[in-house]
Amino acid sequence: MYSRNPGPGRVALGGLGLGGPAPRDLLALLAVLFATFALQFLAPALVAPLRLTSEAWRSLWLWQPLTYAAVGYGPPSLWFLLELLMLFWFGRDVYGQLGRRRFWRTLAAGVLAAAAVALLVDLAGAFLVGRPATLFSLMQGQRIVLVIVVAAFATLYRDATIYLFFILPLPARWLLWVELLIAFIGFLQMPAPGQPRDLPGLLGICAAVGVTWLALTGRGSRRGLRDSRLRLERWWLERRLHRHRRKSRLRVVREEPGEVRKGPWVH
Repeated sequence: MYSRNPGPGRVALGGLGLGGPAPRDLLALLAVLFATFALQFLAPALVAPLRLTSEAWRSLWLWQPLTYAAVGYGPPSLWFLLELLMLFWFGRDVYGQLGRRRFWRTLAAGVLAAAAVALLVDLAGAFLVGRPATLFSLMQGQRIVLVIVVAAFATLYRDATIYLFFILPLPARWLLWVELLIAFIGFLQMPAPGQPRDLPGLLGICAAVGVTWLALTGRGSRRGLRDSRLRLERWWLERRLHRHRRKSRLRVVREEPGEVRKGPWVH
C-alpha cells in the first residue's frame, strides 16, 4: 500500500513514515505479540487462558477481555509476519498523530468494546439457541489490534490516497469499509468441524471499528453527542412543521430581501 500526503509535510509508504525513529511502545507491542505467538506452540498452557473464550462469562475469567489482544494468534505461517508488518506500517503514523497516551487509550477502548460485544452475542447465542462455545478467531490477538489501528489511520488520514494491493487507488477513509468486508469474508469461511461461524467475532470487529471512529472524530464525546442530539431535534421539528403545513394547507411565501408585499386593501 502507498498513501500520498497522509499529513502535512509527510509522505508514507503503506503507513510507513519516512523519517524518525520507530515508537518504542509500538515495537514493544509487536515483541509481545510475537513472543506470545511462539509460546502457543512451545508452552500452550501459558497463553491459552489469556485468549478470549466463552469462559470469560461461563467461569468469570474476567481478565480475558483485557489480555486477549496481546496474545498472538494463528498458524505458523508468513501471514502472521505480514500482519505484524502491516501493524507497524499503520501504527507508526497513528502513534505519531495521537501520541502515547491517546494511542493506548484508543486501542484499549476498541479492544474492550470488541470483547464486550462478542461476549454478549456469544452469551445470547448460548441461551437462546444453544450455540456451542466460540473461538473468536476473527478478533484474537494481533487481528483486533490491526483492525483498530487501520480504523484509526482511516479516520485520521481520511483524505490520503491509499493504493490497495499496490494497484487500486482509493481514499484512506474507505479502509473502514474494506476491513469490515474482509471480516465478513472471514466469517463466511467454513469453520472447523463442530464449530459455528464466528458471528460474535464479526460483530466485535464492527464494534471496534465504530468505537475507534467515534473516539477520533469526537462524535463519541460529550460535545459530539450533544451536537448529534441537537441535529436530531432539529430534524424532528422540521418534520413536524412540514406535517402541520400539509394538514392546514398553508403555503409559505418567500419574499426577496427589501421587497414590500402589499395586501389587496392597499391602494
